[in-house]
Amino acid sequence: MTSQSQKDPLVSRRGFLSVTWAVALLALFAQAGHALFKFLRPRVEPGAFGGQVIAGRVAEFAAGSVNHVQKGRFYISHTEDGGLLALWHRCTHLGCTVPWNEEQGVFLCPCHSSAFSTTGEVLGGPAPRPMDLFPIKIVDEQVVVDTSTPIERSKYDPGQGIKV
Repeated sequence: MTSQSQKDPLVSRRGFLSVTWAVALLALFAQAGHALFKFLRPRVEPGAFGGQVIAGRVAEFAAGSVNHVQKGRFYISHTEDGGLLALWHRCTHLGCTVPWNEEQGVFLCPCHSSAFSTTGEVLGGPAPRPMDLFPIKIVDEQVVVDTSTPIERSKYDPGQGIKV
């Protein structure tokens, strides 16, 4: 005599394997989707380019000086009229990194020789407009620059900087 469980199982072998394969494939696709989402999502580290960057204390930027902030990819230019500008170190011609040339007192693009003044205005070369700016604010005597929103401009205006 056979017992009832051997005659009529609750789940057949075929049904069990079908459910097991379906769950395994669902888990695989969920993992792959999660990995793809993490890969495509931009990473913004606090205090790095693409977010709020503390450039330094206000006193560190002497009048007439130009200081490079590497982690923020910008220069702090303390203009003669007392304003601070955060100039993106990217050329407006083709996007090259523009170094500050201390000897000549200008930003000089090494690729196509665009030249920019301490306020980012075009002095020569193929660049079509001045260097882009980043918004600046002073918080507890620290210069904080928002690198998430570059500002395109057509000319320099003393109101573009922040007075210190």
